[in-house]
Amino acid sequence: MAHCKAADSKREQFRRYLEKSGVLDTLTKVLVALYEEPEKPNSALDFLKHHLGASAPENPEVEALRLEVAEMKEKYEAVLEENKKLKTKLAQYEPPQDEKHGE
Repeated sequence: MAHCKAADSKREQFRRYLEKSGVLDTLTKVLVALYEEPEKPNSALDFLKHHLGASAPENPEVEALRLEVAEMKEKYEAVLEENKKLKTKLAQYEPPQDEKHGE
């Protein structure tokens, strides 16, 4: 009998943990969405995966940041290239360093 109570207690702790972390709420919403879907998908599991993946708040943010980083890398490379060209052009108009000291 004591063994049964320990298992129930662990189950209850786990249920509270899932509830606190929002897992139960999220799963319930996705299951309700599947239930209310007029045309049931061929794969309920794929439906769940798609909707759970779509509900992760960091996904769009992470994707946006990835795009921003890629853009910044491109701009950085372009600026480096431009800087190199400008230094080369500038060197044509500046006298060599050792001649300046003679003035």
